[in-house]
Amino acid sequence: MSDARIGRRTMLGAAGLWLARPITALAAAAPKAAPKPAAKPRVRIETPRGVIVVELEDRKAPITAANFLRYVDAKKFDGGTIYRASRTPGVKGAGTIQGGISPKARKFRPIAHESTRTTGLKHRAGTISMGRNEPGSAQCDFFICASPQPYLDAKPGQAGDNQGYAAFGRVVEGMPVVKRILAMRTDGKTYEAAMKGQMINPPVQIVSMKRV
Repeated sequence: MSDARIGRRTMLGAAGLWLARPITALAAAAPKAAPKPAAKPRVRIETPRGVIVVELEDRKAPITAANFLRYVDAKKFDGGTIYRASRTPGVKGAGTIQGGISPKARKFRPIAHESTRTTGLKHRAGTISMGRNEPGSAQCDFFICASPQPYLDAKPGQAGDNQGYAAFGRVVEGMPVVKRILAMRTDGKTYEAAMKGQMINPPVQIVSMKRV
């Protein structure tokens, strides 16, 4: 093979390497696509009155969301009930419905209170939140707002227990079911004066709760 042909091949190979360098450099310099945030967990609540799907704010209210999912994953809500409908006087379709685990299921330890002041969540129509007595006593009872309930948010500076309730998600499917349950008969027995006229009769069974 002549020296001239060898020389041409060497020059072509070198040219190919030179052309490849800018492409490689550009590829290295190109910004990587930001990873998509993980989807928020969703839970399907099946009842004889219809299905409600809630999406949990596990990043804004991690303690409360994790606690709720712990009960869901342990199937402690299966066989439980939605037993209370607290209606706002004089406002049709306004109020909250409340539910809890099966009477046969054991409760986990109470959790720390995540105030709406720290999470930034509010009690709007469709909000799911935890029932409690004093702050730090929430375990498994939850409620869903059928309408905005701002009085349930934290009220810093007010007298007494002003920490509100721990909102931790929202309804993404089934608000008509929430409204139907809210409108049910509420003359069931109660031993608490504050709940008189709010106990659903008969309670709505929770057939199952599971992640979707």
